[in-house]
Amino acid sequence: MIVTCVAVYVKNENIDDFIKASIENHKGSVGEPGNMRFDVLQCKDDPSRFLLYEAFESEEASSAHKKTAHYLKWKDTVAGWMAQPREGTPYKVICPEERSQW
Repeated sequence: MIVTCVAVYVKNENIDDFIKASIENHKGSVGEPGNMRFDVLQCKDDPSRFLLYEAFESEEASSAHKKTAHYLKWKDTVAGWMAQPREGTPYKVICPEERSQW
């Protein structure tokens, strides 16, 4: 399993549009083979700060996600709304080990 946490900082004037675009990306992502979670989180203290929590069964599934139409559309749509480049950090899952526990 692989989890990627993507920190995203959005320009204030684009927050609502970013949320809408990210919800559409979420809807497509959760239907992908190998997807275990795809959460879109907004910071309570700073509404321009987001975290995308992406969990996939394998590196291959995670890589395949980056080739999907919904991801490519999201990436192009939100590019100009970023206050700074997004930062993705991959993590190896320690627990839970079993998919059924997700």
